[in-house]
Amino acid sequence: MVRIRSSWLSAMPSVSLVVLLSACASGSKVITVQEIEDSVQVPYEKILVIGLFEAYDSRRYLEKELVQKLADRGTDAVASTSMMDSRTPVVRKTFVDMVDAIGADAVIVSELSSFTTDATMKDMNPQSTHNIRATNYYNVWSVELTEYVAPPGVEYNHDLVLATQLFSVQDKDTVWAIDSKFRIKQKVNEHWDYKVFVEQADVIAHRMSSDGLIAR
Repeated sequence: MVRIRSSWLSAMPSVSLVVLLSACASGSKVITVQEIEDSVQVPYEKILVIGLFEAYDSRRYLEKELVQKLADRGTDAVASTSMMDSRTPVVRKTFVDMVDAIGADAVIVSELSSFTTDATMKDMNPQSTHNIRATNYYNVWSVELTEYVAPPGVEYNHDLVLATQLFSVQDKDTVWAIDSKFRIKQKVNEHWDYKVFVEQADVIAHRMSSDGLIAR
């Protein structure tokens, strides 16, 4: 069995997911970190969904989308942020009480495990116009080209790894884990794009389904 980075029983918020509130993500590459063993009893029927990020809204967005994706596949799931607010302590007891309250048989936790950025200078919003005029000569035209170039700006490429682990409440141990690697391209003046959360939730739910962790 592959050793997992951390346990949800002692996990605390780590890397911020604020960067996911900008631009758009490219396709994800999913790597299995820990395969589910034959002795594990699946599928799970009631799952507590936890996002461990510094930004409360980022946690809420990802949890909400993952709960919806699991519901679409016939699995009952509850977002931890639906049972707390931004002032609730993110500690072991908080999540253990949630598990007891909803009768969960599994807990899924997602957090950023890696984040790197490189930046390049780019011409921003270049434009050009052409003014074509006829002349006094046959088949000869006068062409005037005007170019408008805004000051150069910075374009960022963010490479991220979203680590997701599934814990069995009965076994009190990690039974499955994946890493989802993806890239976000972002310009300085771009606004956040909620689709990133939708895409990552779909990646996680799809892999859970294909690996037999949920009913569908």
